[in-house]
Amino acid sequence: MGFAGIYVLLCTGLNILMGYAGQVSLGHAAFWGLGAYISGVLTAKFGWPPVVALAASVVGTCVVALAVGIPTLRLKGHYLAMATLGVGMIFHTFFVQFADLTGGPSGLVDVPSFSVGSIAIGTTLGNYYFIWAWVAIGLMGALNLSQSRMGRALNAIKGSEIAAECMGVDTYRYKVIIFVLSAAYAAIAGSLYVHSINFVAPATFGFMSSVLLLTMVVVGGIGAFWGPVIGACILSLLPEYLRAYEGLEVLLYGLILVGVMMFMPNGLAPLFSNLRLRFRSVNRAEGGG
Repeated sequence: MGFAGIYVLLCTGLNILMGYAGQVSLGHAAFWGLGAYISGVLTAKFGWPPVVALAASVVGTCVVALAVGIPTLRLKGHYLAMATLGVGMIFHTFFVQFADLTGGPSGLVDVPSFSVGSIAIGTTLGNYYFIWAWVAIGLMGALNLSQSRMGRALNAIKGSEIAAECMGVDTYRYKVIIFVLSAAYAAIAGSLYVHSINFVAPATFGFMSSVLLLTMVVVGGIGAFWGPVIGACILSLLPEYLRAYEGLEVLLYGLILVGVMMFMPNGLAPLFSNLRLRFRSVNRAEGGG
């Protein structure tokens, strides 16, 4: 469940970008990897405290995301999707080729676990609570954003950029801000990931990882608050039940995605909401009876 929390955090950031602002990204795993490598390198090679390295990974990733977002977010639609795909490929190549820093294809080892002062968080239970505490913070941030003035501006951008600009919304500035914010979520998830398993390799952050994150958001429900939680928990825990059928999870991911797009285009979140409302109505009816 700890890794499910990491995916929830990743998908929450991606949902802010895609669901709130309507901007497509096919390279979101690049920022996940960047956060993981910055935090891992600073602690394993330079002896930084993990908590300080986490903060540095967020700052570093946000700076890179800003540099990437300023030119790419002038693009729209499939042009933006292809640009983010290219960014993901560039970063994956960097993780592989700069072996002296990243460990190359074999990965970076001996990454220390999290600790706050003299308190170690390296146990399985400690990591679990630490990760889900960050998930709670991330979800509260997303909720506050959706109800804020910026959230209303993003909703206008998602509906129609031209109409939003006519209303006086600085669409380009808001898109850059939200792109950087989504990268910050990914950086935190990356740091949590690398200090939980004490190892990081570039294979984790390839194109298929970006596709998996996109699938989780779509299955849960793009733009729905609980969508990232539902999609990430279902699809991240699925491989645990398919260990005996190696490779089958990729086929199942595809079938789930096609099924959701055909029969539940708004994702699973509305289904869960309807079930919750029905459950409440049944309880009220029984209580009244």
